[in-house]
Amino acid sequence: MKNTPEGRASLIFARDVRVSQGARTVLRYAPALAAGLALRLWMLKEIFYSSGDTLVYGGLARNMLRHGVYAFATVHGVLRPTLIRLPGYPLFLALCFRLFGMENDAAVVYVQIVLELLGCVLLAEFARRVAPPALSRAAALGTLWLAALCPFTASYSIALLTETPTLFALALAMWAMARFRDLPGTSPAGSGLQGGGPGWANALWFTFAVVFAALLRPDGALIAVAFAPALVMGWPAKAVPRRRLARMVLAGVLLALAPFAAWTWRNWRVFHVLQPLAPRYANDPDESSYPGWQRWYKTWSLDFASTYQIYWNVPGEPFDVNDLPSRAFDSPAQRAETIALAADYRRDHNDLSPAVDARFARLAQERIRAHPLRYYLWLPLGRLMDMVFRPRVENLPVATRWWAYSRHPFDTCFSWAYAALNVFYLLLGIAGLCLRPRVWAPLLAYVVLRCALLLTIGAPETRYTLEFFPILFVWGGIAAAAAVGKLRAAVTRR
Repeated sequence: MKNTPEGRASLIFARDVRVSQGARTVLRYAPALAAGLALRLWMLKEIFYSSGDTLVYGGLARNMLRHGVYAFATVHGVLRPTLIRLPGYPLFLALCFRLFGMENDAAVVYVQIVLELLGCVLLAEFARRVAPPALSRAAALGTLWLAALCPFTASYSIALLTETPTLFALALAMWAMARFRDLPGTSPAGSGLQGGGPGWANALWFTFAVVFAALLRPDGALIAVAFAPALVMGWPAKAVPRRRLARMVLAGVLLALAPFAAWTWRNWRVFHVLQPLAPRYANDPDESSYPGWQRWYKTWSLDFASTYQIYWNVPGEPFDVNDLPSRAFDSPAQRAETIALAADYRRDHNDLSPAVDARFARLAQERIRAHPLRYYLWLPLGRLMDMVFRPRVENLPVATRWWAYSRHPFDTCFSWAYAALNVFYLLLGIAGLCLRPRVWAPLLAYVVLRCALLLTIGAPETRYTLEFFPILFVWGGIAAAAAVGKLRAAVTRR
């Protein structure tokens, strides 16, 4: 058929239709992408900053390029191998440094901006596939605008941290999952959807996305746990041959395990420990994780202010008992013991000695025994709520205790406005979920799994819930498209 005149004409016509549809899509997406680019370039000019993690990742990347060793440089210039961070982001930085210059952090930011905007397009295309056919184009545009103009995700594209590549990997995994779930020939007429079906290309894109996410941060593996079942379950036997599906699964699993096998072997060879990911408390094998301090801190920590002022500074910096909230003490005796521990900690040159750490452990056990529900239920739930609903101003020039209106009224008003915008995204996303778009279950599973993981976090940070936003963008875009459709229908009836 392809070699006949009619077949060649049909192929040419199909190609021209795809090109025309692609051109129209570019024109529709261009304004949102231009607005998103402008927002990120403005943020780069006004609020670019470096953090402790930025220096950690940058140091690892530069030592890989200069010395071929995954290590830190000590104050004496000696290279000390480490395993406290997975190699994904240092490798990403090393590639950027090799291409654009060793000290060219700005080039890395530009690459991340491109990655994030590309992720916005992938989310729009994902929304176009999973939304009801009548809403597909409007849902894609709504998703794109929500993603491109979201200041919470945009502010991380200008920071040398893992958030932006992680969000891109999540968007790529969602896009590949939707394409994989689409059987060829089932797309609505005129939808312009191409490349659907359980083919090798979609399977490999999905594998790359989940491996990249897991190499960036250990919690990236949740993407595979939540999404992978949707790729292999529920297929009609006649639509997808079981052997073909099995071959794809086997190839994907082997490709996914290969880099982690190499990382595990490297850690065993260098440190003689079995560490396939990264340690929970970011400590090398010869370093203590200070379990007593960690456990005591979790008996009262609730918000990011404590993380910023206390958790990040210990050990190494003094901590003032007066900075602790009242919930850190159940009695005057506990307060007196905490003051004594802080004094001994300072006498040890701001180091948590085994003796001091053991005393923190005993104090923690006393508090847990007296209030087990507080430790195991109420505080974890409170920390999760803080990470979900707190104003996302942690990387902006806003006071940590922004709620103190008398000291900084502008910061207070701005933070409440940011909190309201955060709630808007959450409510719009929930409204979209209620419409039950296609493959809603894997997305909800990812949110639930991540919430369960975050319940174990003792030092809350709002950036840990940033991974919810690609899903909220899609659900919110579908909800917005449905609302606009109903409004137009109501106006037409009148």
